[in-house]
Amino acid sequence: MLTDLYKKRFGVAPSSITPLTPAGSNRRYFRLTGPRTVVGVNGCSFDENKSFIYLDKHFYSKGLPVPEIVAVSDDGMTYLQEDLGDIQLFDCRGSLELLKKTVSVLPDFQYKGADGLDFNQCYPVSDFDRQAILWDLNYFKYCFLNTTGIPYLEGILEKDFQLLATNLSVNPEGTFMYRDFQSRNVMIKDGEPYFIDFQGGRRGPAEYDLVSFITQARAEFPAEVRDTLIDTYIESASRYTLIDTVEFRNRLRQFALLRNLQVLGAYGFRGKLERKPHFLKSIPLALENLRKLLDTPFENYPYLTEVLGRMLEKEQPDISDSKYRESSLTVTVTSFSYKKGLPEDPSGNGGGFVFDCRGMENPGRYEEYKHITGLDSPVIEFLEHKGEITRFLDSCFSLVDPSVECYDRRGFSSLMVSFGCTGGQHRSVYGAQKMAEHIKEKYPHVKVHLIHREQKIDRTL
Repeated sequence: MLTDLYKKRFGVAPSSITPLTPAGSNRRYFRLTGPRTVVGVNGCSFDENKSFIYLDKHFYSKGLPVPEIVAVSDDGMTYLQEDLGDIQLFDCRGSLELLKKTVSVLPDFQYKGADGLDFNQCYPVSDFDRQAILWDLNYFKYCFLNTTGIPYLEGILEKDFQLLATNLSVNPEGTFMYRDFQSRNVMIKDGEPYFIDFQGGRRGPAEYDLVSFITQARAEFPAEVRDTLIDTYIESASRYTLIDTVEFRNRLRQFALLRNLQVLGAYGFRGKLERKPHFLKSIPLALENLRKLLDTPFENYPYLTEVLGRMLEKEQPDISDSKYRESSLTVTVTSFSYKKGLPEDPSGNGGGFVFDCRGMENPGRYEEYKHITGLDSPVIEFLEHKGEITRFLDSCFSLVDPSVECYDRRGFSSLMVSFGCTGGQHRSVYGAQKMAEHIKEKYPHVKVHLIHREQKIDRTL
């Protein structure tokens, strides 16, 4: 589908299609090269795609820094957008200049971006209202608080939840709320910030986005940096509205409480319940954010403050525990041609797993596939349609996963997984790519080094 869309837009098929590291959603991203290098997106939700495309085109028409949409498929499930490169603001978070530049652009989206915007096009809801706030608070209660075993009186806690939701649901200015504004959703191109992944945006209070940015647990911004960014935001937003700085900072603090609880709910669900290490590793940082916030109690929400205090006394994860620490393990996944020999193992540990893909039908025997690889959509569709390789990979995953977990737990530094076929072009490339993506998605704290040897592709996920 991406190949057809690219050819329809630019007149020729792409010279290469390379999968990009998956994001938090189920959307799949690819870099397509040719007359113009673009990023192709395969979405899994028509409504979500529709919302992103609408918002992107609206913001682009306002001159805001977003990727240009260059083509959309007839069914709306696939689209091509401007390639902004690979540098996230998260990777540059030590640069105060870039952080200030990003925060100063945020009000342009909230105020200028809201002008003429049809909020009914937002997904999944048009407004961050009182009900949406209560959903976030209950998300925290059921997915994190209840897992700690802290006793509490549900009716009294609910009264504080209701009051907090009422106080924060007021949004008289009708601003656009990004919803997930954080440094991983900002790309840096030619020294300038570009904004992405705003498909969850809706009408909502401006303070929420600033709080989301400065309290992002993994970014670990020092207090003085947070204060500087708040001042930067106020100065920039004052171009659009009169800001009472005292009242703004008071509401900002309440939104910080809400955002911290929402984040802990997400970490509880993804980490404690689904046992995903990346989220488990973030829990201590989020708890520390909350602990600092509660140094000054919230007088309007006394019972909530009390419950959180008791929770923090009990919930003190040992960050030396392997599930909270950075992994020392690197898994090297390689595709290769048997004609050119097995891949070398520079670690000296013996080469690890080697999977032979030659038992499946070879796309290379057909003329239309001879000049493309297992990274290209036609080959992917050929292999997946046959079904053999899906069952094969399920078996490979079941063999490799226990070793990844064991090596990680014991502090080993390297594991090698290789896929071979006749030419190292189709079946092995597909298999290695899928294995690398599988490991990175299931064990995001583990480093994954992907090598397609015969295609001269070498990258770290």
